[in-house]
Amino acid sequence: MNVIEAIVLGIVQGLTEFLPISSSGHLILVPWLFGWESNELSFDAALHLGTLIAVFGYFRKDILNMIVAIPLALRHPLRTLHYAGTSDDPALHDRTVSGKIGLLIVLGSIPGGIVGLLSQGAIDDFFHDADHVDRAVAAVAVLLILFAFVLWWADKTGARSRRLAAMGWKDAAVVGLAQCLALVPGVSRSGITLSAGLFRGITRADAARFSFLLGIPLVAVAGLSGVVDIVRDAPSSEEIVRMVAGMISAALSGWLAISALLRFLQHSSTRVFVIYRVVAGLLVLLILVSGLR
Repeated sequence: MNVIEAIVLGIVQGLTEFLPISSSGHLILVPWLFGWESNELSFDAALHLGTLIAVFGYFRKDILNMIVAIPLALRHPLRTLHYAGTSDDPALHDRTVSGKIGLLIVLGSIPGGIVGLLSQGAIDDFFHDADHVDRAVAAVAVLLILFAFVLWWADKTGARSRRLAAMGWKDAAVVGLAQCLALVPGVSRSGITLSAGLFRGITRADAARFSFLLGIPLVAVAGLSGVVDIVRDAPSSEEIVRMVAGMISAALSGWLAISALLRFLQHSSTRVFVIYRVVAGLLVLLILVSGLR
């Protein structure tokens, strides 16, 4: 892999991590389509750090408010979780909502953390094994199509009437359980958690916002564990340059993707992403069947 390829993959990671089209799936498909070498897991981890930087940068005020509010929320966790979003004191309202969202993120991250510990090794063995690349690519293509219809159905049937402050522990549990599916490339973490939020009646923009915030713990764990692997493997200076280039491009493109998607979902449906997923999946399957690649 050269620096240009690293930058391209960083852009792909940044865009697809937040758009509901599967970043892990695209990091498999793009090298396969162009005949590039498969990414090492340590490089993928560096890209995840880039998207983590994007999330921290974009939501820095929200994250800081949650860090300050969570210790206060833990004094009365049940009362905080059942807060209905109504208060005559604006400062108290903002502090309570920040603490509530922080607690919901912690609760929603538990299922993904447990499932990830139990299954991530087996998933990586299948999707990153050079001996059956075509099977992995076919699986990604099929999942892109299948979960496109899940996203379409969620957008079509969801009430989209509830705001972020009205979310409760049941909403966090449903979205958190849905996030477990995103460990499989092709599903899309942002896509399945956005779908789950829509099924729970959350507005598109707020469902996406919670999806991005919910991803912080798992993405951080994946990125930091990758850093440990990188340090242990003692990469060469050329490898470090590629990782840094990919990480920076992932951070910049990720920031743009977050900003663009939140604005887009305020007035538009997810149809464009549904269409993209179906078309991309069908094209990949066609290439596989025809033997063009």
